[in-house]
Amino acid sequence: MNTPIWLIAACLAASVPVQAASTFKPVELKDNEMAELRGRYVMPGRIISFGIVMNSTWTSSNGGVVGASTSMYVQNTIEPKFYVSTYSSAGNGPTGSPGTGSVTGGVGLSTGQGVTQSVRAAGDYNSAYNNVDINVTEANQAPVVNQQGVLLAANSPVTQAGSAGNLTVSAVNGGIQLAIQASNNQGQSLQQIAQGGVLQSTTVLGGGNMVNNMTQLNVVLRNNMPSPGALDCNLSQLKGLRNMGY
Repeated sequence: MNTPIWLIAACLAASVPVQAASTFKPVELKDNEMAELRGRYVMPGRIISFGIVMNSTWTSSNGGVVGASTSMYVQNTIEPKFYVSTYSSAGNGPTGSPGTGSVTGGVGLSTGQGVTQSVRAAGDYNSAYNNVDINVTEANQAPVVNQQGVLLAANSPVTQAGSAGNLTVSAVNGGIQLAIQASNNQGQSLQQIAQGGVLQSTTVLGGGNMVNNMTQLNVVLRNNMPSPGALDCNLSQLKGLRNMGY
């Protein structure tokens, strides 16, 4: 077995409680299994802030806007809380013709795992964007967060009506959902984080619409390194594993 694999197993064993360490046995990974691994590990306590920002906006052909922003940050609490801000504005001039497009299929789009993005349009002169950003930064301490908006309750959706459509922000399936039903049969958009996945879906049935769905994950890692004394302590723990058969 390669030395790095043994070292990884030893570090994992050192991180479990003492009473459980005796039952933890390292297992050698095959080369094909190692080839499938991606990314890097993060030591416990390194993450000092985690946040989610979501924004959904629908702009109609005459400039009417309806949308919402929601944010959640976990720093000093283990209970996530979403804050919601909604907005809308009237357009200039008359609304366009009612949407007459038709889109069929796509039932499986709402059951995908991981990140699912879709844009389906049955009209002209439309633009639609789905975007997911992951930002990882380092800092000495967690950033100061000033949450804006209304606290979202489990059984009390936040709604907003405007000339461009109706928006609903609700807690669903252990997560959060931003849904827009556009006016004048122009279509609908849906954005949610729930059940371990991110879904961004837009269906446009009319013309001249602009739709934007954005989800941003923000992670802040502590950048101060362990002291020499802490490193010596960790090495001493690893040496002690030899007597346990590791």
